[in-house]
Amino acid sequence: MTYPHIDPVFLRLGPLEFRWYGLMYILGFLAAYYIILTGVKRKGLPLTRDDVADLIFTAALGVILGGRLGYILFYNFSYYLSHPLKLFAVWEGGMSFHGGLTGAVLASLYYVSKHKLRFYPLADLAFLATPVGLGLGRIGNFINGELYGRVTDVPWGVVFPGGGPLPRHPSQLYEALLEGVLMFVILYTISRKVKQEGVVVWSFVALYGLFRFMVEYVREPDEQIGYLLGVISMGQMLSLPMLLVGSAMVVHRLRRG
Repeated sequence: MTYPHIDPVFLRLGPLEFRWYGLMYILGFLAAYYIILTGVKRKGLPLTRDDVADLIFTAALGVILGGRLGYILFYNFSYYLSHPLKLFAVWEGGMSFHGGLTGAVLASLYYVSKHKLRFYPLADLAFLATPVGLGLGRIGNFINGELYGRVTDVPWGVVFPGGGPLPRHPSQLYEALLEGVLMFVILYTISRKVKQEGVVVWSFVALYGLFRFMVEYVREPDEQIGYLLGVISMGQMLSLPMLLVGSAMVVHRLRRG
């Protein structure tokens, strides 16, 4: 298959450019607002529409700042140490999911502390909404022709513009299906069947760790890092603790219930 050469800019207004990747972020936050607001009403939590909007805004800041900082620290620290002005060039790419997740959790903890709310009831709703944004973000990666997979001979391999002449795994689409569609279905089912608070949160952590660890086997590692210990990528190194801790915490929350 040949890459469809989708223009990463879907709208130009004079000097302004609006990119698909940014649109995916916006759609993800809008979906999160709807899902959380619906859950707040269903659970009877003391939050208004404006409160939910403030929560989304706070978490979004955490995602962006944490994602950027995580990429700098985990994936390309020496480069940004030598080029400090590039720290702010977010339009050039460079976001880490693990950093973004950490930033979102810290921002949400600040929000619930400020409003004197309990963490797990609200976090279960927020983590239920997260796979939608993840799936959309991976589609944005595919449109940008970035974060592609390793060279392959499978019939659905894609020749990406920046990936050389050989077909590669469309690992962005694998992640969109696993971390987006499948994980949302699983978490939604859990949210309806399991009443113990926190199970959705830690199920998300475990599932993301599992799915990301799996996809890393066909995803091209970052050029500046390569493999750690000869066989493990940085993504796998960061995801394995999520799988282990998340699984243990799911069992712990269920036993408490």
